[in-house]
Amino acid sequence: MIRSLSPEQYIKAFIHSRNKGKSINNTVMETAKEVIEQIRLHGEEALREYVNKFDGHIPEQWEVSMEERKQAWKKVSPEVAESLKKAATNIRNFHTKQLQQSKIMEMTENIISGQLFRPIERVGIYVPGGTACYPSTVLMNAIPAILAGVNEVIMTTPVRFGENIAPILSVAADIAGVHKIYKIGGIQAIAALAYGTEKITHVDKIVGPGNCYVAAAKSLVYGDVGIDMIAGPSEVAIIADESANPAYIAADLIAQAEHDENARTFLFSTSREMILQTEKELEKQCSTLPREHIAVQSLKLQGASVFVDSIDMAFELVNQLAPEHLEIQLDNPLFYLSKVRNAGSVFLGHYTPEAIGDYIGGPNHVLPTSGTARFSSGLSVDDFMKKTTYLYYSEKALKDAAVHIINIATEEKLAGHVRAIDIRFNNRILKEI
Repeated sequence: MIRSLSPEQYIKAFIHSRNKGKSINNTVMETAKEVIEQIRLHGEEALREYVNKFDGHIPEQWEVSMEERKQAWKKVSPEVAESLKKAATNIRNFHTKQLQQSKIMEMTENIISGQLFRPIERVGIYVPGGTACYPSTVLMNAIPAILAGVNEVIMTTPVRFGENIAPILSVAADIAGVHKIYKIGGIQAIAALAYGTEKITHVDKIVGPGNCYVAAAKSLVYGDVGIDMIAGPSEVAIIADESANPAYIAADLIAQAEHDENARTFLFSTSREMILQTEKELEKQCSTLPREHIAVQSLKLQGASVFVDSIDMAFELVNQLAPEHLEIQLDNPLFYLSKVRNAGSVFLGHYTPEAIGDYIGGPNHVLPTSGTARFSSGLSVDDFMKKTTYLYYSEKALKDAAVHIINIATEEKLAGHVRAIDIRFNNRILKEI
């Protein structure tokens, strides 16, 4: 079911070909361009046209009313609501520790420098809501924004049946502290968030996952607004030896594979017997999975098991892959944490499946994919903050530094920069040096 590859075959199959799947289909991109441009130019009229075209109907009002939000609580079981609250508490506690305060870097009689931390004013969160609903996405995206001090957090999600959004998404939004919810999905939601309409206020940054059309739309509006990332298929890499349980490994590989047929799953092991037993478990467990077809296709097309001579080799290959999720199913896993250079999030030990991170662990589950963990990080409070530096020089400090500024500016042939210094000293600095 899952391909067994040598390290060399693995590198050729996955590392060298990593960028091939990142481009967005031309048809998808052209559609996104058209919708965005029309909504940018014509606002509400174009938004209504495309919502009707893609969703088949237009809600009586875009915003989910407070009464609708109140009624949603009656449609979600108390047990599920309590679980969402517990997850929110853990997420909030973890992200609270990421908050930073404005700071002074240097302070003397003549020079002061520092950095201000200020929240983004208005943020939009896109939440899928069609065939599947992800309340965890609401919590993971909204809670860091609220903690950062974002003044207005706006959520968009498509209506599922009739006029209402999925009740559990509304409940999750209340728990997270979302200010407004709009009944819009797809490209048109991204365009409305980016440029605003007569009834929807534009935002400064858009975060949240979506299908290929949403990804295309986010890539096109970037620059006019900020975005979190363009996410690729979900992926997990597992490093295991003979101490691991094949049933656990198989279950964790399947948990990723069931997302979609493009999800990527990798097992690196120093034990051939472990790989063989995991293969048997995959066949056994997939046979009883509701999304069996999706998982099997993912494992066959995008999965791989790799036998390695040593744990060090396993980490070397994983660091080249830079996976979204990395599980270290080894005894004393903390010992190996220092070997991780590139990964979105790490799960340590035999009883820390990646599924914990999806829902309740606390660290954010919005993570870099497709090898981008080599240079980027998961969503955090920092994504909703701006850092502004400041600087104060007294007359004396500027005079002391003048010669160095002028030397460099002269070398760069920027006479205006030189003048900006010299004029403050009655054009005497140049004569003095």
